[in-house]
Amino acid sequence: MDPAFSSLYLRGLSGTFNERAEKLMDKLTELADSKTDTSMLSLVNCVTLDVIAKVAFGVDLDLLNHSSPFPRAIETCLKGMVINIRDKCFAYNPMNRPFINEVREACRLLRHTGAEWINNRKAAIQNGDEVPKDILTQIIKTVGKDTVMTPEDEEFMLDNFVTFFIAGQETTANQLAFCIMELGRHPDILEKAKKEVDEVIGMKQEISYEDLSQLVYLSQVLKETLRLYPPATGTTRDIVEDIDINGIHVPKGGIVFFSTYVTGRMEEFFPDPMKFDPDRFHPDAPKPYYCYYPFSLGPRSCLGRNFAQVEAKIVMAKLLQRFDFSLVPGQTFDILDTGTIRPKSGVICSVRHRNHKK
Repeated sequence: MDPAFSSLYLRGLSGTFNERAEKLMDKLTELADSKTDTSMLSLVNCVTLDVIAKVAFGVDLDLLNHSSPFPRAIETCLKGMVINIRDKCFAYNPMNRPFINEVREACRLLRHTGAEWINNRKAAIQNGDEVPKDILTQIIKTVGKDTVMTPEDEEFMLDNFVTFFIAGQETTANQLAFCIMELGRHPDILEKAKKEVDEVIGMKQEISYEDLSQLVYLSQVLKETLRLYPPATGTTRDIVEDIDINGIHVPKGGIVFFSTYVTGRMEEFFPDPMKFDPDRFHPDAPKPYYCYYPFSLGPRSCLGRNFAQVEAKIVMAKLLQRFDFSLVPGQTFDILDTGTIRPKSGVICSVRHRNHKK
């Protein structure tokens, strides 16, 4: 899958990232004009799903203007996955049958959609049509477009489609929502981030790939957001041989869970860990080794890391450039665990146009 996530390919995607982010700006303009409060989580969910559908699979959903069953299906699949892992007796309770059926229907929707999009792309390749070098093309090439597909091959492609479709949308949306939530709680950090965006971006509508590298403080804000609120709270590794960890014997054949959510909130690694402090990630600050891994570490770390952060930075830069936002009083800042973690309140904000000082 590497070619679909290379820096060269990401440079080419900046136009699409900008285009989809502009649709969010249009929606926020409507809300600011009408002085209507809104759930920022719902809005960024639409944007990130729009982005992954367009740049990874070549499909235009335009979710900010059209309803779709996909967001609900993704949330339902993730919730079902978590319950399946944590409660092995869940399926034996007859009262849970309606929810189980709902999860199965959501899985069918995503897999049916995947099969349709894959078949359309395969037909285009076989007809000699020009196709993008995106994730969908890479999935098909991995199996081999010139060979006869076995049922196992078809299942492999569908598994990969669903994985990228969900992982490429849900986590980035949650990161953006948590980031907006924390900026709303810390006006001083918000103003500093706005000042940087004004200096680097100015009034430009198109944010270039080169601009992003100059948004140093915004990068720190996004990294600090992932420290406190990593959407994927950890990762697992199989134990292939007996090992000892600090005198504790861990036999082979088991599975260990590493929690970046826990280590990111430990005083041992981050002084005053519950304080939202982007300066922890200042370029001159000590690097947090092996205690901060929102995208995992090593050869099996997240392929989409750079993809997600380019997307998040463009969306946040445009938001800070154009709008003032404040959290509506009375909402909770609790965390909801549905496979990934998200703000329970949905981050309800009042959005207003910025008055740029000349």
